[in-house]
Amino acid sequence: MSDVVFSLVLTVHVLVGLGVIGLVLVQHGKGADAGAAFGGGSSGSLFGSSGSANFLSRTTAAMATVFFITSLSLSYLASNKPAAPSSVMDGAVQSAPAEAAVDAVPAAPVDDSKAQAIPK
Repeated sequence: MSDVVFSLVLTVHVLVGLGVIGLVLVQHGKGADAGAAFGGGSSGSLFGSSGSANFLSRTTAAMATVFFITSLSLSYLASNKPAAPSSVMDGAVQSAPAEAAVDAVPAAPVDDSKAQAIPK
């Protein structure tokens, strides 16, 4: 269950991250007019020439907030996962000792009637 939640939060995190990148690239920067390069921009105002925040900047702020929340959620989910075994032998089930397994197998009878004497 936690793997499903982790995958879901990771998917939302990646999609929101790509959305924030796209929104930042689409927005028009403060003082980015052609005249701003020669000192004609209104760089002294607090919010630039457009006044307060518009739709794109509000959407970017909301998506950035979701991005930070998913970042914190991913770190919490990753730190609280149960530890996986560090080797294959850690997950192996131990069976009965080898001595008990040897004693459980009966020895095969030896037929001495067909034994041949080795000449000297």
